[in-house]
Amino acid sequence: MVAHKQAPRDLIDAALAARDKAYAPYSKFFVGAALRTTEGKIISGCNVENAAYPEGVCAEAGAISAMVLSGETRFDEIVVVGLGDIACTPCGGCRQKIREFTGPDATIFIINDAGETLLTLSREELIPHSFGPENLK
Repeated sequence: MVAHKQAPRDLIDAALAARDKAYAPYSKFFVGAALRTTEGKIISGCNVENAAYPEGVCAEAGAISAMVLSGETRFDEIVVVGLGDIACTPCGGCRQKIREFTGPDATIFIINDAGETLLTLSREELIPHSFGPENLK
């Protein structure tokens, strides 16, 4: 279990800035995410909805897609921020995406509007007994 620790300030700022760019005209639920690649690059994403709701893109998925586009495929930590003080934890699909591109010790931080850390989880805590690429060998 990962001890509760504060999310890094640079990732907090990037996640909050990404959330400010979210496109959520239907749900009004704005989400931002920022990850740090194993090479140290910070990449962020925001949720994007469309009229065929719920066929949108989650903030975590957007950040992961941008990471792959940038040429990297691994990250060590991610910060996710929704609205208010209720922890905005990744959906099931995003948990699997996080699983695909991290090691078991990756850290997932869930923060609130004020940038305060609400939850600190390892990947194994986020998605225990997960299915991964090694299962396909």
